[in-house]
Amino acid sequence: MNVETKRFWQAVITLTGTVIGAGFLGIPYVVARSGFLIGLAWMAIIAIVMMLINLILGEIVLSSKNVHQLPGYASKYLGKKTKIYILAASMISIYSALIAYIIGVSESLSFIVLGNSHYIIIAGIVFWISMIFVTYKGLRGFIKVEPLGVIGIIIVAILFALMNFSEINFSNFIGYNPQYLFFPFGVILFSFLGIFSIPEMRRVLKDDKKVMRKAIVVGCLIPLVVYVIFAGIVLGLYSDVPEVATIAFGRIGALLGIFAMLTSYLALSLALQDTYKFDFGISSRKAWALTAFVPIISFLLIIYFNITGFIGVLGIGGAIAGGLLAISMLLIHERIVEYKIGRERIPEYKINLPLLIKIVFITMFVIGIFYEIFSFF
Repeated sequence: MNVETKRFWQAVITLTGTVIGAGFLGIPYVVARSGFLIGLAWMAIIAIVMMLINLILGEIVLSSKNVHQLPGYASKYLGKKTKIYILAASMISIYSALIAYIIGVSESLSFIVLGNSHYIIIAGIVFWISMIFVTYKGLRGFIKVEPLGVIGIIIVAILFALMNFSEINFSNFIGYNPQYLFFPFGVILFSFLGIFSIPEMRRVLKDDKKVMRKAIVVGCLIPLVVYVIFAGIVLGLYSDVPEVATIAFGRIGALLGIFAMLTSYLALSLALQDTYKFDFGISSRKAWALTAFVPIISFLLIIYFNITGFIGVLGIGGAIAGGLLAISMLLIHERIVEYKIGRERIPEYKINLPLLIKIVFITMFVIGIFYEIFSFF
């Protein structure tokens, strides 16, 4: 394998590993509520839209001499005031994920040890304490094994399907519930969010930036295939799908789900710390404290007051934060393309997305945001 091919696949894995986090564990539940066909349609639509968003961000990244994170690009192209806005959206997205992972891991741990979810607060606190020590030490190398957890889950799901193929109920794929038409939107959008990894893909590719577009396309298609297979297997085998889908596979499946959520928790924690430190000049200790304590306090409040659950938090992070970030990328791209503002270098590719299509996308995200807000209350 030559250097260019190696860098290409490293870039694909960088995007795919970010997209296929623990968020996909909630897809079977929301698809079961809406119906497989509605869920399948949402997966296809959101996959295509987010692929275009990622390609747009790739063009933005390649139009700049220096590599930034999302708040940095917003400040550069939309003005310094928008840096705070993008940081807020990024924080909602990442904090929602961290809170969801604490909920998901605590439910899985309680199920594995005791066979029920009666002790999720204790399990959540134990998981959180272990994570704050790891993130304080900055063990970044461990997050590189995240794809192994995802691969493990998919292998287990396929083995379950092969071993129980005769028990798959294909009638589970036929029904649909129009009243839950928009229910899967937030969770599926969350599960396709990979925009935080696009700047990192440029670093991985180094001098081979010309393959950036192809790497983004492949990196977006792989999760779509994985999600469709995973959701299909779970729905085919189980009529009562839990919010954390791997619990349906028993203790082994729940353990793999914990591993996937653990590595995702580490990756996002370290990314948020970097945003605080590099884009806002906050000290390492304060960045760690902000990243560590907000999720556990939120988790305890959510569980104590029974505000929402794993799916609800994923929906908020996907529809609201993901929608706001996607809208921002579309606005930055329009400013660069139409007004010729801020381009420091000629990018290796350009995306010609008509303004009308951008308006359609923005409208979809706005509808999703308001739907999630009204559903929450």
